[in-house]
Amino acid sequence: MVLCASHAPGMDRDTEEALGRTFRAGVARARARIAEFEPELVLLFGGDHRRAFKTVVPAFAVALSANLMAEGAQRAATLDVPPDLARALSESLLRAGFDVAVCRSVELDHAFGQPLGHYLGGVDRAPVIPMPVNCAGPPLPAPARVLAYGAAVGDFLRTVDKRVLVIGTGGLAHHPASLDNDRYDMSDDERRTLNQSTAEQARGRMNPGWDQRFLAAMEAWDTATLIEMTENCEAEAGVGANEVRTWLAAAATAGGRGLHTVVYEPVLEWITGMGAMTSAPVG
Repeated sequence: MVLCASHAPGMDRDTEEALGRTFRAGVARARARIAEFEPELVLLFGGDHRRAFKTVVPAFAVALSANLMAEGAQRAATLDVPPDLARALSESLLRAGFDVAVCRSVELDHAFGQPLGHYLGGVDRAPVIPMPVNCAGPPLPAPARVLAYGAAVGDFLRTVDKRVLVIGTGGLAHHPASLDNDRYDMSDDERRTLNQSTAEQARGRMNPGWDQRFLAAMEAWDTATLIEMTENCEAEAGVGANEVRTWLAAAATAGGRGLHTVVYEPVLEWITGMGAMTSAPVG
């Protein structure tokens, strides 16, 4: 099963759940469908917000062990990563021509913790292999290469005798100022202050029209359009839209089938177009 979904730190800060109610309702529907599927393994493509990778930034990585940093409602936690399976995946990708980085004890943020909490009900509900994809700054992996990478991951997963949930998390259109520069030394306090002080400008960069076109292309699995939109996303949809690379990778593991849109809502307070799609229809 494949899930592609947006994340936003503001979603967890809204403890009263007063905002994004349409999106939250869609999350609940997707979570129920995932519970029915009962995943035995989660493979999670996520971006990094220049926190885990600062001096060396891999285009693609496989984590053999990983932790979640404390952030908002998320407590610090150690993820249950199956190291032998993660190593076998990395070796399979190397044989397929993808020079992935292998990382250990990597510290991950809400890009990984939020989808696990929202869609599985907790970060410890199933073993998980984190798959960082560089979406934070150039040089970025080419969208066509991301699609091929996801397909190679899918080839490996078809040899695994488990119910696997593949997640791609990030996007849609959003423009956090903390990613609109070449700084990799920014503290969390600096990042938060910068994003809060530029929130009004960021709201102006939201683009529901772009989001809807992207969702439609994902449904049709129109790879030519997906490649073009991703290559040129910054001008129309902001730097944060680069994170849709994780959606391309996740969806490509399914062998070229389109996904079903579960929900879409542009949430001004979160400065993000919030969407979710699954490979299985959700009522």
